[in-house]
Amino acid sequence: MTVVPPQETVANNAAAHVRASAPTVRTGLYTPEERKRRDATKWTLVQGLLAPVQFLVMAVSVALVLRYLKTGNGLEAAHISIVVKTLVLYTIMVTGAIWEKVVFGQYLFHESFFWEDVVSFFVIGQHTAYLIGLYLKWDPRFLMWMALVAYAAYTVNAIQFILKLRAARLQEAAEKAARAAAAGGGA
Repeated sequence: MTVVPPQETVANNAAAHVRASAPTVRTGLYTPEERKRRDATKWTLVQGLLAPVQFLVMAVSVALVLRYLKTGNGLEAAHISIVVKTLVLYTIMVTGAIWEKVVFGQYLFHESFFWEDVVSFFVIGQHTAYLIGLYLKWDPRFLMWMALVAYAAYTVNAIQFILKLRAARLQEAAEKAARAAAAGGGA
């Protein structure tokens, strides 16, 4: 026995499917749905806490690396600081991939953060090469310069993130002001 659903049920289901599969128009960094997911997930807070920690760890490490390059003193402290920076970088990359999955539906390379992810992989590659060189006992001065190159790329990437997030906040403020103006004008 075959049950045929009423015509209105078929039409309603088809309309719901079209709405669900219709692409959302991206007018900025986030669609409204992505913004809601961003604001609702704990991973946004995790990223917000880890980013300044990573920057602080890098700043201390840069000072220690430069001290070693200038004086020849403090090699062990410089190595430890770079290893700590690498561990923080790995942590923020993994949690960032989880955040991207929650917000955008894919772990990495979403169009909103594609180039930042590409540069992040370069930075991770540099840090990982440093760890390999440390294990293989490469020349310490060469390792310090590798770390500085990685830090420079990280800094460029951090600036990209900050500028992009600032643009998103400005867009959100403009949209909120436009909604308020429309609500006030309609009264």
